[in-house]
Amino acid sequence: MKLFFSLFLIYFTGFLSLNAQYSEADWKDRDSWMKTEALLDSAGVRVGDKVADIGCHEGYLSIHLSKRVLENGRVYAVDVRQDRLETLRENANERGLRNVITIKGDYDDPKLPERELDFVFIIDTYHEMDSYEKILRHVRNALKPGGKLMLLEKLKKRVKGKSRDQQVSAHSLGPEFVRKELEQAGFSIISEIENHGKWERDADKQMWVILAQKSVQ
Repeated sequence: MKLFFSLFLIYFTGFLSLNAQYSEADWKDRDSWMKTEALLDSAGVRVGDKVADIGCHEGYLSIHLSKRVLENGRVYAVDVRQDRLETLRENANERGLRNVITIKGDYDDPKLPERELDFVFIIDTYHEMDSYEKILRHVRNALKPGGKLMLLEKLKKRVKGKSRDQQVSAHSLGPEFVRKELEQAGFSIISEIENHGKWERDADKQMWVILAQKSVQ
């Protein structure tokens, strides 16, 4: 019995650690290590923009975006789990934010409106997308001509230089794969940040960022 309880505690502690970045209690700290305001500045999000947050979880980035685009803008918050979307709505309502629209997406389709968005953000989620080619096509269709996609991922040291499958199995992904996939999907790379710091201040997890654009045609 004692052994079972000890194993349960180890598992539960690990579970909490893995999900800490999705808890509202950790959002303020995440502002610091993810440099969120600097990211949104570099993307160029403005008042009145229509944006999407794919893999929104409890709404960390969606809330930031909502405060940026204000009442004239719109935030489409997409997740495949209904419970996360319900928590996000509660978080938005508590802050009096009325410009957030939640969408329960499919694993191969975020169900975004076509040719309406100025920006799409995929933060620490792209590596989970098995149907990434379909997702990128849907994202491209959802963006206005000249619309932008910002993608942030973490690359763990122990899988650097490994195959895509090996990196994904470690919940990680390198920019060399994503760069090629974006170009194949019809995006142009605008800028890259090779080292955006450490995810959750973990020395093993280096963040990188790519900003890409849909052609203006």
